[in-house]
Amino acid sequence: MLTEAGIFVGGGGEGYSVPQELLLKYGNRHGLIAGATGTGKTVTLQILAEAFSSAGVPVFLADVKGDLSGLAKAGSETHKLHDAFTKRAGTIGFTLDYQAFPVTFWDLYGEQGHPIRTTVTEMGPLLLSRLLELTDVQEGVLNIAFRIADEEGLPLLDLKDLQSMLVWVGQNADEIGLRYGNVSAASVGAIQRQLLVLENQGGTRLFGEPALELADMMGVTSEGRGRVNILAADKLMSSPRLYATFLLWLLSELFEELPEVGNPDKPKFVFFFDEAHLLFDDAPKVLVDKVEQVARLIRSKGVGVFFITQNPADVPDDVLGQLGNRVQHALRVFTPRDRKDLRAAAETYRPNPRFSTEEAITQVGTGEAVTSFLEEKGVPSMVERTLVRPPNSQLGPITSQERAQIMALSPFGTKYDKTVDRDSAFEKLQARAEAAAREAAAAEAEKERLKEEEREFRAARRYSGRDDDAKPSRRSSSRSDSIATAFGKSLARSLGTKTGQTIVRGILGGLFKSR
Repeated sequence: MLTEAGIFVGGGGEGYSVPQELLLKYGNRHGLIAGATGTGKTVTLQILAEAFSSAGVPVFLADVKGDLSGLAKAGSETHKLHDAFTKRAGTIGFTLDYQAFPVTFWDLYGEQGHPIRTTVTEMGPLLLSRLLELTDVQEGVLNIAFRIADEEGLPLLDLKDLQSMLVWVGQNADEIGLRYGNVSAASVGAIQRQLLVLENQGGTRLFGEPALELADMMGVTSEGRGRVNILAADKLMSSPRLYATFLLWLLSELFEELPEVGNPDKPKFVFFFDEAHLLFDDAPKVLVDKVEQVARLIRSKGVGVFFITQNPADVPDDVLGQLGNRVQHALRVFTPRDRKDLRAAAETYRPNPRFSTEEAITQVGTGEAVTSFLEEKGVPSMVERTLVRPPNSQLGPITSQERAQIMALSPFGTKYDKTVDRDSAFEKLQARAEAAAREAAAAEAEKERLKEEEREFRAARRYSGRDDDAKPSRRSSSRSDSIATAFGKSLARSLGTKTGQTIVRGILGGLFKSR
């Protein structure tokens, strides 16, 4: 449900808040959806995606549990929760309007959606080092490989390109070290082993072509609804570092490619980062600083980012401070650490004199939350207890047959479903190696031929041509003629060769120039 100014999130009856809205013009000021497992975070994410799509704003979200595929199908009066939805809708003044939304399914593995790829070059050495868990020294070697690939015109598109590039770097470490610094075989080997681990985790499918074009995610239908891009992440979650690095890459690509738009009336794109703690777990400071920078600056590109996690403490303070729109579902308190996190979460809200924020966060039930959205002039509203509205699309996953039907009708199947493997670093370095091998073989053959000619020439010199019945003077003349003839033939044979030409040039000085 949309109002003139924004998105209706929820409200309540007695003891609850006035209607709560997320103003569209502040949709790019980012947000947080937090709460313990089973408290309703997924439904909140679903209704926000619905509302942004209805407002003509394309969205991207990761479907960690498979539940969000229901966005592609209208809700139904036969659903087991229909009566509960109807009752809640009446309580908060919301009109249920069951409908489906324009969904495109994506999948790194190409199984539950169109393959989604990037190239090694686009990923860059910083994110790739994070993905591979490299040390500073190993990251330095990786940077050298990227730099040389750029200088030599060797495109790094997939993992085999990077692997072959590292082999070349290792083989030429002495020459490279004079210009870029020491490159040890141990560092190259360590990177190769990590690439093998990534390959075993299915990382080869992330890198390649055709690479994703962001414009394909940012489309609007003829009815003016934004495209809902759903990444199937249930299998991807078994490789959490791959999941986090991929989403961070996508966010950084949005930052790099989109133009500045200032303060638009509504976002150009909204990005939901589920299981956000995976982005920050054990992340080096340089990466956290990068995320903070992107979060701070990307809103000027018209992009809103919503982090979904169990506890606000999962998000670093510098990033948390950038999140102006917040939906806090229940937190469970079992330990002193939980109590500390609860207190910290409550203190980030503008207090409401009607109730204790700390108590409210522990008391709200499933589908309820404490909320705070940016008001006019970007000021956070007072925290309110809120009944979150029910979704218009299906709650829960669609069937595999329904998913396959939607994918078959998608306009992106012919573009992304088939892999393209064009000439890149692997093929170019392989061609260089084969050319070098041919040259080496030719040089060896030439060396053997020259040795054979040398043997023939020496054999000719040893031949005397002696005739016992001839006079001594006759024998001497005959021998000289035979040697001269043999040398002449040998020299004539060698004139056609490069070595022979070199000899002639050496003998005759400047009469012949090098060809």
